[in-house]
Amino acid sequence: MSMNIMVVDDEQSIADLIEVYLKNEGYTVYKFYYGQDALKCVMSEKLDLAILDVMLPDIDGFTLCQRIRENHNFPVIMLTAKDEEIDKITGLTLGADDYVTKPFQPLELVARVKAQLRRFTRYNSSELLREEKLIAFAGLVLNKDTHECTLNERPLSLTPTEFSILWVLASNRGRVVSSEELFREVWGDKYFTNSNNTVMVHIRHLREKMGDNAEHPKYIKTVWGVGYKIDR
Repeated sequence: MSMNIMVVDDEQSIADLIEVYLKNEGYTVYKFYYGQDALKCVMSEKLDLAILDVMLPDIDGFTLCQRIRENHNFPVIMLTAKDEEIDKITGLTLGADDYVTKPFQPLELVARVKAQLRRFTRYNSSELLREEKLIAFAGLVLNKDTHECTLNERPLSLTPTEFSILWVLASNRGRVVSSEELFREVWGDKYFTNSNNTVMVHIRHLREKMGDNAEHPKYIKTVWGVGYKIDR
């Protein structure tokens, strides 16, 4: 079954180029030049991934990403013309799973799309159904089948990336997981040149959702110069 990908970019030539490459890979593409039109699509169609440009003529990509995250957990890739760290951190903090800086190589974007879809859909694969499906300790419960997480019986609304990070750490509790290992396990490909910062932003967002204090965390602890661990 073809996967549905939404592309939102007000630069028609870029949106058209992305559409061509994605369709060549067999994906169904919903293409928009305005954020409001994209929001209507989010509400009416079943999407598997979204590619959002940051600079749009009506609502910006950050706001669009935030609106998507209110009800959906499918992967979101941000496109930005600015090679500024603050834009990348903002996107990741609002729930984006990846970001691509313009100008970019279309084949690289396609590779990132595949990596995100592979990670998002593998939870339903027969191979993973034979693995451990449930982790429960210290009030934290992670269900790989349903992709649900609760902390002290309170549901946590996690993005696919956040769930994957927490699952890797919980599966290795008591052991320090390096930033590089965590990045490799969660993203599957080494296409980030600044992977440590990417992991750090997601860890910070996870702690916020868990109500965990960064200076004295109860769950996700930082081992400086090495990585992260959960040892409860």
